[in-house]
Amino acid sequence: MKKRLLPVTLITALTAAFLAGCGSSAQQSAAGGSTAAASSAATQDASATQDTSSTQADASAPEGEDGKTIKIGAYGPITGGSAVYGEGAQNAIAMAVEEINDGDSGYKVEIVNGGKIVDDGGAAKQAINAYNSLMKEGPSAIVGSFFSSVTLPVAEQASKDNMLLLATGATNKDVTLKGSTIFRNCFIDPYQGKMAAQFAKEKGWTKAAVIYAKDDDYSNGLKDAFIENAEANGIEVVYVGECTTKDTDFSSQTSQVVAKGADFLFYPAFLDTVPLLVGAARDAGFDGAVMGGDGWDGTDTAGFEDNFENCYFTNHYSSEDTAPAVVNFVSKYTEKYGTESLNACAALYYDAIYMLVEAAKNSGASDTVSLVNGMTGMTFTGVGGTFTMDENGDPEKSVAINTFEGGKVKWLMTLSPEGTKE
Repeated sequence: MKKRLLPVTLITALTAAFLAGCGSSAQQSAAGGSTAAASSAATQDASATQDTSSTQADASAPEGEDGKTIKIGAYGPITGGSAVYGEGAQNAIAMAVEEINDGDSGYKVEIVNGGKIVDDGGAAKQAINAYNSLMKEGPSAIVGSFFSSVTLPVAEQASKDNMLLLATGATNKDVTLKGSTIFRNCFIDPYQGKMAAQFAKEKGWTKAAVIYAKDDDYSNGLKDAFIENAEANGIEVVYVGECTTKDTDFSSQTSQVVAKGADFLFYPAFLDTVPLLVGAARDAGFDGAVMGGDGWDGTDTAGFEDNFENCYFTNHYSSEDTAPAVVNFVSKYTEKYGTESLNACAALYYDAIYMLVEAAKNSGASDTVSLVNGMTGMTFTGVGGTFTMDENGDPEKSVAINTFEGGKVKWLMTLSPEGTKE
């Protein structure tokens, strides 16, 4: 599905729809596949509980009296096992808004909901409720979330509402395929999986095992991408094991990793279970490399420091990068908030706010239709590097490879879209 500048006739139609208001009740998609079905079901279930009076705002209303105010809604994980991501997102948004509103870009930013992001709890149904609550405040764009399973149903609904959704961290390839108003500023799983496989090849590992969470879109997407690219790079996948996002015992799977003779273990999951998996692998006698995706960012290694030697993960940026945009962001963030929540989620939300300002500058206005046009094909430089949005609304960008030293994250290298080291 290609992103295109919206023609005048469509702009007129969308504006009329905005003026008339449209409900945001969801319909279950007829498309096949477990990801689409799960996304539609979550949307439909949550929409049944919403206030049916919720309507899309007048397209001109969010601009303010001078047409230079961008009204943005944001949602993310404030509670639950990934709350550190939401903390980073909230801090980064506040910092970006302060900088922009004190600057000379010609635009101001207003974060609805009193400047606070709405909690999605890391759950699809709660994310739909968060989205609906934000829509009642008439934003021009919505930013979030960090999880694929949470973002997919929201993207589906936002597309129906002709609302610009800028996803931050949702790497499942299907997110931006939901519609022409859906964008993201993170790389996608096929590319992240490709980079993980390439890294494994460069390190000389030849027998890979994979353990993935079967109940998570993110984990499934990365698993598929890694296996495809591992085999293409001559790496034998000797074992594929399943778990769930709620599991705490990985002894059975990790014993199989050892039994199959793997020298590399890929575990695409989120940070809360990572120490348990790595600990179980080491307890099982596995001394090979363990690697994950960007969901490892922020992992608490306390008590497991020695286990994380020879562990790696792909990420959207590294705080140790010497690029001016990164140095500026890290310096300001650390001064204001410390380093505990200085993670990739914070960087992605920070860049997202600036991207919406850039979109307004590109199009000359801050309403939703103008922002969509300004975002389409955008080239942007931020904390996540310099990238151009492709025809699907996905950025083509570099991937940071991080490792651990004494339990602390250490930047190892950066791989470009062409696969070369920077």
